[in-house]
Amino acid sequence: MSKEIIEIGEQSKPRFEFRSFGQNFDEAHKRMARLSVPIPEKVWERHSEEIYIMSRTNDINNTKIRNGKMDIKTYVKSVDGLEQWNPLMKGEFPMKAGMLTGEVFPAFQVEMPELTKDEYTYKEFMEMITNHPDLQAVRVYKQRFGYMVNDTICEYGIVLINGAKVVTINSESTEVADIKKTMKDIGADSFENINYLQAIKRVIGMINKPLVN
Repeated sequence: MSKEIIEIGEQSKPRFEFRSFGQNFDEAHKRMARLSVPIPEKVWERHSEEIYIMSRTNDINNTKIRNGKMDIKTYVKSVDGLEQWNPLMKGEFPMKAGMLTGEVFPAFQVEMPELTKDEYTYKEFMEMITNHPDLQAVRVYKQRFGYMVNDTICEYGIVLINGAKVVTINSESTEVADIKKTMKDIGADSFENINYLQAIKRVIGMINKPLVN
């Protein structure tokens, strides 16, 4: 069976991903850039500001707000150390109470606060997050540089987590073998695979563990 050809910047089937976080991936980034095939200009460099909702009791649902919209992805499985995540829900504010009770707070895996209204604005939702003892809103700024190596979508990113600067490097594809070859080719195959949830928790002290360097 022929493998799916994925287009950078476009949606595809659920992908597997390798990602790592640290202070310096200069050599791996240099090799990634030199090995990359030409890519569309729209993904040369991208900037975004997001708010991740971190939960002390959840490590399987990636919950964030970007451009005022709630986006939740859920962990599916790992194959050869690579993680696969699928979209779980997308929602806009004001948000119905039924969506909060049925989808959003179950994804946080925390005790549900009492809801007294039919729908909640973004401000009201963020107040619930602030007041919840097991939740924390974390501001994340991303400057991402896109590449394509061995038919995998690659990225080097500069990330500010509540103002703390880290860098990230990744490769993702529907094909596990292509990702593993890419990480070896750029000299990143010895790095720990760290997803955004784990990286943010380490930076803010919710997990007592360092990044890779």
